[in-house]
This record gives sequence, C-alpha cells and structure tokens, in this order.
Amino acid sequence: MPRLMAIALIFPVALIVAASTAWASLALWYRLPDGGRAIGAGVFFVFGLFTVAALASRLRIKALLSFAVVFALVLFWWNSIKPEANAVWAPDVARQVTGRIDGDSLTLTDVRDFEWRSNSDFTERWTTRSYDVSKVKTVDLFMSYWAGPKIAHVIFSFGFGFEGGEQLAWSIEVRHKVGGGFSPLADLFKNDPLVVVAADERDVVGVRSNVRGEDVQIYRLRASPEQARNLLLEYVAEANALARTPQFYNSITTNCTTTVAKLMRVAGDKVPFDWRLIVNGYLPDYAYDRGAIDTSMPLIRLREIAKIDVRARADGLSPDFSKAIRLGVPFPVVVAKP
Repeated sequence: MPRLMAIALIFPVALIVAASTAWASLALWYRLPDGGRAIGAGVFFVFGLFTVAALASRLRIKALLSFAVVFALVLFWWNSIKPEANAVWAPDVARQVTGRIDGDSLTLTDVRDFEWRSNSDFTERWTTRSYDVSKVKTVDLFMSYWAGPKIAHVIFSFGFGFEGGEQLAWSIEVRHKVGGGFSPLADLFKNDPLVVVAADERDVVGVRSNVRGEDVQIYRLRASPEQARNLLLEYVAEANALARTPQFYNSITTNCTTTVAKLMRVAGDKVPFDWRLIVNGYLPDYAYDRGAIDTSMPLIRLREIAKIDVRARADGLSPDFSKAIRLGVPFPVVVAKP
C-alpha cells in the first residue's frame, strides 16, 4: 500500500516537472540569443528528463530540489525580459497611437492612413486628428479570417453618426520588426510587443480584404451610443498605457480578442468567459447567442450578408469604402434602457 501511494504521488509530480521542462525549454529556445538557444534549451530539456527519471529512485528529493532551484533561476531570468520600446519596426506597426481628451474633444496622434497597392507596395501616412466623442453612435465588429474558420483577427470600428458618418477602426496587433512575422507559437514566449493601431477602415480593413485576400466579415453591434463611447475611451486609455509601458503580445492571454474583452468589461459590458473568446473564429456565434448582433435571421444567413469581399473589391478602396462594405448589412435595434 505505501508503494502504491508513493507511485500515485510521483505521477502528478512527474507531470508538473515534464510540463515545466517543456515550457522552460521553449522559453530558452525562443528568447536566448541565436548562438545559445539550442544549447540552453537542449541542456534544460535533458536535465528535466533526468529529473523525471530520478523521481522513481531514492534520489527523488535531491532531484526535485535541484530542478526547483534551476527552474527558479529560469523564472527570474524570464521575468527580467521586458519589451523593446525602440526597434526597427515594420512600417504598418511602426507607431503607437496616443490620445488626449479635453471634454468631448479627442485628439489622436499617429492615426494610420496607408494607401495600399500590394502587401509590400504602399504609401505611408500617419496623421493627427480630432474627434467629437459626443457624436459616437455605433460600434461594429470586423472578423478577418486568415487561417481557416477557427482563427480570425478582430477589429472594432466606431461610427460618428448612425449612417454615412466617419468611421475610426481600432486594431490590436503584433508589433513585429522589419523582416519578422506573426508566429502564434513564438508569441507565447515574449517574442513581440503589443501595439494598438487606430486607422481608416479602407486602410486596416481594406488591406485584409482587398490586398491579402482574407475573408473579412462585418457585424453591426447592438450597442447604445453611451456604450460605444465608453469602449472608444477604453481603447484610448489602453493605447496611452502601452505607449508608457510596452507589453508583450501573447497568442492566448493577450491578443486581439482577449484584450478587447478586457476593455469591454472595463467599459461596463458583461463579457462572460467562453471558449469562443479563445478560438475566436467563433466570436460571431458567441455574439449571436448573447443577442449582441442582429438575431432576426439565422446566423448562417447573417454570415453570408456579413462577408464584405465582393463589395470591397468592387469599391477598390475608394473614399466611400466604409459605406460600400455596409450595404445590405442589417443594423440591430438597440432597446433603450427604462
């Protein structure tokens, strides 16, 4: 019986050590300099395997203590890694938008307004603009599917007026360097910082629909003007905070969906946790179930109407892009609170 109890105790400990070994080995692989990453990751991996093996011997206590000390050193090193504030960033994420609020007046610095001809041929424009936040009336959700139906990039866009007014889109992205790219696995290990981009829709949405050929869908949200304004101001606060203190992008915990969910909660909206906030391609299903988008028709029909690709390509990134991509997209009725 004591032997069975010892085995029962060793098994979960071995799993914890194995998981810690896998995480630390990947962390060393991705974050050590090129010349030492393979050596560091390999040495720690072998050390972890020996520790797991030693759990079945009389050396288990010494092995565990040794592993704990070395793992603590890895954690200390890991916590010392901070995002770079200045680097040779890719042009489309080179600047972090910031905002200044004075009453109802919002002034944004470094709003992106690129003119895209191809993914590598574009005209850079960064502008300073002023907005009257009292005129914010709507907020729309864009889903840009770039890797099948399960994963999408999320963009929120705020409308200054119910129909035909100016739109301001916000995109939470990976701030990668020139020559770099998005890697979901690498970005679990402090690979790139987070950046908040404010931009014209024909820039941040159009580059995905018209240039990269992604499946972009738009959903008009059932939000009051007050809710839309509150969420916009939270985006501004998040952008300012990132400008002061950079943070790392994380493919699971700090990405375009989880950060928006956090902002919506801060703004006063209820966003209960759901697996579809992680597998974010199903975010429209989540919004539909919660009545946050139009529910007057089946979701499968709404998805078809929400696809903007044909309308976007027909428009060709003109000044009327925002109006063109909304043609025929239903606007849900917002029920006023008593």
